Amino acid sequence: MTDVVRVISMLSKRYPQKGDMDLGNPKDTLIGVLLSARTRDSQVLKIYPDFQKAFPTFASLAASTPREIEKFISTIGLYRSKARAIHQLSQMVMEEYGGEVPGRMEDLIRLPGVGRKTANCVLSYVFGQDTICVDTHVFRIAHRLGWSKGKTPERVEADLERLTPVKWRSAINRTFVRFGREICQPQIPKCETCPVRDWCEYGKKRNIGISKKAKKHS
Repeated sequence: MTDVVRVISMLSKRYPQKGDMDLGNPKDTLIGVLLSARTRDSQVLKIYPDFQKAFPTFASLAASTPREIEKFISTIGLYRSKARAIHQLSQMVMEEYGGEVPGRMEDLIRLPGVGRKTANCVLSYVFGQDTICVDTHVFRIAHRLGWSKGKTPERVEADLERLTPVKWRSAINRTFVRFGREICQPQIPKCETCPVRDWCEYGKKRNIGISKKAKKHS
């Protein structure tokens, strides 16, 4: 077992839950992930029930206006640009994809407001594909672990794909997000209580002791 697999396996056991933006169906998952950009998932989950009730389908979103959509998402970051993207995206899904979320990367990134991160989350959550969704948590943790030195999410994604066996890839975002909130936080990471500190370059630089268990596997 490589250190990469060992770390992902340990975190998967600690955080077995599905992703917060895995909202149970293609439409809501796509919209939820788009709304979560530069916004806490908890904020999206707070406003989403009313949003979903007002706009239960892509058809209802396409028939609305950005201003109407704004009313339901005004408490989250970049809500005006997100409302425009959701409206345009919904029209495109209706016109070009028969009201169904497409299941290919090249189609998803054609949609307004959808980049590789959003597309990879949708492909993983909705279509069960082994993709790596690089958000701020994954980007930060990949660097701290020493798995990537990439300066862009795309470069980090490529590095993680190179290091990670296919079957473990989709677990990265789901586990790293919760791990990043609870322990590997942006400003003051809790290295002393980190379950994977023995395999972390950042932890070693902070002189966090290596356990006997890690020495045994090294």
